[in-house]
Amino acid sequence: MVTIKDIANKLGIAVSTVSKGLNNASDISEEMRQLVLDTAIEMGYTSKKMKDSGNRKVCILIENMDYENIDQFGYEIIVGFKLAAARRKWDVHVVPTNLNMQTEEKYDTYMLRNNFSGAFLLGFTLHDDWVKQLNKTNFPTVLLDNYIERNPHVGYVGTDNYEGIDLAVNHLCKLGHKKIAFLNGSKNSMVSEQRRQAFVNSMIKHGLVPEEELIQYGYYVPDCAKDHVPSFLKKGATAIMCASDLIATGVMTEVSKHGLKIPDDISIVGFDDLPIASQLSPALTTIRQDRSDLGKSAFLLLDGLVHGVSTSKLLLRAKLITRESSGSAKY
Repeated sequence: MVTIKDIANKLGIAVSTVSKGLNNASDISEEMRQLVLDTAIEMGYTSKKMKDSGNRKVCILIENMDYENIDQFGYEIIVGFKLAAARRKWDVHVVPTNLNMQTEEKYDTYMLRNNFSGAFLLGFTLHDDWVKQLNKTNFPTVLLDNYIERNPHVGYVGTDNYEGIDLAVNHLCKLGHKKIAFLNGSKNSMVSEQRRQAFVNSMIKHGLVPEEELIQYGYYVPDCAKDHVPSFLKKGATAIMCASDLIATGVMTEVSKHGLKIPDDISIVGFDDLPIASQLSPALTTIRQDRSDLGKSAFLLLDGLVHGVSTSKLLLRAKLITRESSGSAKY
């Protein structure tokens, strides 16, 4: 077990200087503080606070995800995590992040400086600086919908996208739809890539042709619909599968602008089952991923990583929620 004295001996400085560097004291230069932190990380040092199982301190780091009210995607995930953590009396800190924050300080340095025992990352992409650094981190870390290879300290929690998309395609096929379009989320996102591949696989499985012109990337926001729905309609799509409920709301608006009725003229299916899905007119057929259970599962995964149980992936089952936005194909 690495001690403060071990770090001091390696750097050839006083134990008190190492202590100041680790505890963010003001009477030490920034260069020396960074050197102490980098060396501590390199040697695998953990503080007593980080090892205190009675009041373990962890963080939920959030980027590019709304979470402040129940209608937003991240809200129930955080609630689920906090509920599970409360039973163990863990101290959970929700920390919004941005690119500047990641540029100014390394992930491991941030974790050590703040005495965090582990982290749950929401809304990050594989191109973010901190995510790129996770292949070497020793800090227990859980990612939502992103995967880091060959690091036993990092796990991934999510919903089975292949099962979810297949449920939706199967539902539309039973309704007689053959020309099914798919409006995906952002490029360079693992979950978007999975959902695209899942859609292609499911179409082939059901004897349908996945047409490239009917499979497009957008963004996980309603506004992207206006860029793709007109071409979907022109190419004869009778149903549009959306990679999120927010995308679906934009698709519904755009379809209405073209004077079409849902589901009489075209069916629409979302993904997530946000609270807004049941409030739309018509109510949205969608694939539910239980966000509260995602949060609880993230805690279970992080708890295992903290205690040396290395888990690669934890996937929840998806569920088809049938409502009024999907109906028989119009021939």
